[in-house]
Amino acid sequence: MPVPAGNHAQGVALAAKTLGIKAKIVMPVPTPAIKWRNVKRLGAEVILHGNDFDEAKAECVRLTEKYKHTNIPPYDDPYVIAGQGTVGLEILRQMDPKKIHALFIPVGGGGLIAGIASYVKRIAPHIKIIGVEANDANAMTQSLKAGKRLELSEVGLFADGAAVRLVGEEPFRLAEKLVDDMINVTNDEICAAIKDVFEGEYKSENLGVDFPTTPCAVSPKLETRSVCEPTGALALAGIKRYLHLHPESREGGLVAIVSGANVNFDRLRFIADRAQLGELSEAFCNVIIPEKPGSFINMIKHVNPRSITEFSYRYSDPEQAHIYISFKVQDLEAESKEVLDGWKSEGMHGWDVSHNELAKTHARYMVGGRHSVPNERIFRFIFPERPGATQKFLAGLASEWNVSLFHYRNHGDDMGKVLVGIQVPPEDNAAFDRYLEELGYNYVEETHNVVYETFLRA
Repeated sequence: MPVPAGNHAQGVALAAKTLGIKAKIVMPVPTPAIKWRNVKRLGAEVILHGNDFDEAKAECVRLTEKYKHTNIPPYDDPYVIAGQGTVGLEILRQMDPKKIHALFIPVGGGGLIAGIASYVKRIAPHIKIIGVEANDANAMTQSLKAGKRLELSEVGLFADGAAVRLVGEEPFRLAEKLVDDMINVTNDEICAAIKDVFEGEYKSENLGVDFPTTPCAVSPKLETRSVCEPTGALALAGIKRYLHLHPESREGGLVAIVSGANVNFDRLRFIADRAQLGELSEAFCNVIIPEKPGSFINMIKHVNPRSITEFSYRYSDPEQAHIYISFKVQDLEAESKEVLDGWKSEGMHGWDVSHNELAKTHARYMVGGRHSVPNERIFRFIFPERPGATQKFLAGLASEWNVSLFHYRNHGDDMGKVLVGIQVPPEDNAAFDRYLEELGYNYVEETHNVVYETFLRA
């Protein structure tokens, strides 16, 4: 009866099935369905209990004592640690140890890094052992700094396979002796690493093997089409952070342990949305501009020729317009500053919120609300999605009518979809209708749509 991460659960379930032994496996309630369904498919009884690993572990201990079962821990056992350490054996058999600078290993309870480090440090002590944890689930990092095991009050569950509040006693004992460094990464960096694994691997003539990309945004030589889970991408995210901090290490071989691919399909939406922020290829900004015709064009000209990926605005103030906008960049810091300086020269006030969690997770979807805007008409426009298409669309909006609402988000579709509110006095309706025909875009008027009348118009 183990309380496992996904891979441990499936391994125990398979072993039990092969040996004809009944297995009960306790997993946290938030465990991705793909994990517990695979365990169940292999013949084990799955018990979902608790909000995280540690609560499930407590239930496992209770059931083990009650029914006199044998507990098979996922990491805090010397035999389990030794078994996980065979990953290190395989790496050193497949690669020349002399050409490896460091191994990057995802850390949850610590069994994997303890096992790999025990073997690798005995055979090739020059190889650095670097553990990687999520910022909000870094029990090993904090414990090593404190010189003793520390229990976190709570952990983030995005990298659920490594969401452990208290690392194992034996893994910690070994990690203190053998681990060279720990790196913590953000959820956005994890998402970017998942994208890196999917898009390709890169050839290193010095190493003699293919290994995952560094932060350089270049075309892949080999597409993997592999989608790993957040925990599985921890190590690659750690490599990218490490190279940013230690650029001199680019000469040595860096190996990432990609530890799992148990990801729910519905989570891919979040991963794709945040990957660009994680790889620093998308800038996300707030800007306040004068509430008058023509201001949009003056704002957009400082973003050009970069591709706009999101644009959200709702009329709320007769003097100022508050806008969320995101756009593609090659150099986040330099290009964001260039755009912000351009806005400042126009008397506009903007700031970069690419690292602001409130903005990225909530505020961007809550722009506006219900407002009483005189003579407002609402339209959905559809246009071919290509570089510069949004800028072209904005440039085509006639300046004699005021834009009171604008929402656009690039979802990777072949067609761009924009919701626009425009103030059109009744005496201008005929002229405006002619203008729409001349504009040349497919559109649907939604002024009398029940959703608009209920949620967007006061």
